[in-house]
Amino acid sequence: MSLLSLLLYIVTKLAVSIFSGALFIQLSLGWNNYVAIASLLLITGIYTVLGGLTAVIYTDAFQTIILTLGSFAVVGVSFHRIGGYGEFQQKYMQSIPAIRDDNTSCGLPRDDAFHILRDPVNSDNPWPGLLLQSSIGCLWYWCCDQVIIQRSLAAKNLSHAKGGAILAGYLKMLPLVMMIFPGMISRALYPDEVGCADPVECQKICDNPVGCSNIAYPKLVLELLPYGVRGLLMAVMLSANMSSLTSIFNSASTIFTMDLWRRMRPTAREKELLIVGRIFIVALCVVSILWIPLLRSSQGGQLFAYINAVQSYLGTPVGALFLLAITWKRMSEQGAFWGIVIGHMCGVIRLVLDLAYPAPECGHEDTRPSILVNLHYTYFGALMIVITSLAIVIISLLTKPPTEEMIGNLVWQNRVTINSDVEEIEEEMVICVNIKNTSETTKDFNGDLSEDSDLSTDRKSMWRHWVGEICGVSSKKEQGGDLVFDDRATKAFMKEDPRWSHVLSGIFLVGMVTTGFLYGMFH
Repeated sequence: MSLLSLLLYIVTKLAVSIFSGALFIQLSLGWNNYVAIASLLLITGIYTVLGGLTAVIYTDAFQTIILTLGSFAVVGVSFHRIGGYGEFQQKYMQSIPAIRDDNTSCGLPRDDAFHILRDPVNSDNPWPGLLLQSSIGCLWYWCCDQVIIQRSLAAKNLSHAKGGAILAGYLKMLPLVMMIFPGMISRALYPDEVGCADPVECQKICDNPVGCSNIAYPKLVLELLPYGVRGLLMAVMLSANMSSLTSIFNSASTIFTMDLWRRMRPTAREKELLIVGRIFIVALCVVSILWIPLLRSSQGGQLFAYINAVQSYLGTPVGALFLLAITWKRMSEQGAFWGIVIGHMCGVIRLVLDLAYPAPECGHEDTRPSILVNLHYTYFGALMIVITSLAIVIISLLTKPPTEEMIGNLVWQNRVTINSDVEEIEEEMVICVNIKNTSETTKDFNGDLSEDSDLSTDRKSMWRHWVGEICGVSSKKEQGGDLVFDDRATKAFMKEDPRWSHVLSGIFLVGMVTTGFLYGMFH
């Protein structure tokens, strides 16, 4: 699972974030693509390495506010420029590039462009596959991905964790208005650039012969907004991109050091783990940059389609495994392991075929294998759910069942086994406790007491201090002992105030009703 998470980080999250951020820098400043990538990684890496998870969480929260406000400003200006929603619908359907083959449909807007639930057979995004992929198929991301889990585990209690997940769900509704509509407006205003259909023209415009839909949002910001607002939105986009990169860096280094490196070197000390984590971040960036050329040509050059396709191939089996793991007590370790191996073998084969046989240019005959032409990636994801689930169930029934001790607190039916002494430790919400006082408050306090005595030493070894900061190595006074996991605090974390539980459930239901309304409105 750890290796799979790292692979998904490379081929989806990290490569896409690096490419999209560099694309925006390239369009706005005119820099070379790889110079833009280097500058983006350098700036992001500095405050990720120096700040750790605390810096990531604070910057995420701050940049979310900036991004939301700035994106709504773009929405307002865009709709004002195009003349309202009615004009937007009309002009989008008329946004045809000047250079195109008149004997084909290349460059023409889709008739179902304003529909979410599209034809199940002939559309580019069939609705049965969409619903399955966005629910069970994406379950791995919301419930198993380290970027999300890390923030949930950092919550003060269960109510805070649930509230954060619900807030993230509400924020997921905003891209329809903040991203999709502005992107479509950009196509309506600049059909020759954003909607280019000729490979030669596309190569000139965006350096990608497959298509230029990826430049829709940056094009809108750079062409439509005045200089002051343009600079603000550039900062917004880059801050959002760096926020994603810092989250990925931090989570990936945690997975590698704690799940993989400690298995290879069980005696590794904290200093070694911190240095290895920093080095791994650099290696991860190098591999992700090498993956970018494949990303640009896959799925017709559309970033969003590429992300969903790869997640469908590699992430869907994890969602099926997770759903069975928390609902079926009979599932065995062998069933889980071999089930996900079988599922991922199918997914990897489809991914390799996708990369080896890219989609032909518009108007050309599609000679790819039948599984690529006739089986949409969302339907393939649904097939992966069935294959993985069947494999897990069959192998589990043929192997020894797990004992009650093995599945304690892990299955939905017995997720909470609170003892009578929980009330005595209700305030003890910290799961990982450092024996030798490694809290930030103690560090700052000790630092203040020894400030005068250490001043001359710091001046003599300033370079050692900064090398230690970059590698994440604290001074001897700041280094603590091993971590202790308190099971009592874990049980206390699971205890929830009934009032807040009802409030959060009500907010969740409102979100579900709102989602259903949006589906009905844009069906």
